[in-house]
Amino acid sequence: MKLLDNKVAIVTGAARGIGEAIAVKLAEHGASIAFTYVSDSSADKAAALQQKLESLGVKAKAYKSNAGDFAASEQFVNDVVKEFGTIDVCVNNAGISKDNLLLRMTPEQWDDVMNINLKSVFNITKQVIRPMMKAKKGSIINMSSIIGIRGNAGQASYAASKAGIIGFTKSIAHELGSRNIRCNAIAPGFIETDMTHYLQDGDASKAFLEKIPLGRFGSGEEIANTTLFLASDMSTYITGQVLSVCGGLNI
Repeated sequence: MKLLDNKVAIVTGAARGIGEAIAVKLAEHGASIAFTYVSDSSADKAAALQQKLESLGVKAKAYKSNAGDFAASEQFVNDVVKEFGTIDVCVNNAGISKDNLLLRMTPEQWDDVMNINLKSVFNITKQVIRPMMKAKKGSIINMSSIIGIRGNAGQASYAASKAGIIGFTKSIAHELGSRNIRCNAIAPGFIETDMTHYLQDGDASKAFLEKIPLGRFGSGEEIANTTLFLASDMSTYITGQVLSVCGGLNI
């Protein structure tokens, strides 16, 4: 059974990693997919992903758009509504990390992380609630992080941005619940992606694995499965929640 037949989903930052896994999973369950990528270097990956999604029998389109820019986000969402007719599911996944100790962190590094990780969630969500309010339904899913809950040395900017997403998610759930629009967050733990490749080998990997009760890193597919649950009608009475998908790291 496909859980998202006749639904339209947008996924930001989907050219690789967790975003790509989410786009594929939602498409496998029948959703049409509009997704963003931000750099020219990702254009080939975005084109390949669009082709892969279309091969699953759904409508799909890649958009070169910076979710951290308000005007670009407005144009992106307007273009999606014009092309696809509506938006049922919004996955705010775009994110970066520029890890550094606070003593060495520059204002530019801080601002870059805040714009891509946190401001992007405001930018996109502000636009998608219009078609969702018109349809009187919708599911917004924001990608936070276990670091936004626990904090971590050398990741003050990343932790602050991801913690901000949690507060934003809970507030939007209060604002839009009466309109039948749900807003939830996912807090991944250590997931095998390009962003965490430096943690997956040698002594660093061993140290992190010792902290995880399940004893392994997670996969993009496991985050995608959680996203599918929150996007579908299986979670219609869930809003304002943060689901930690972390192998028990947050116990």
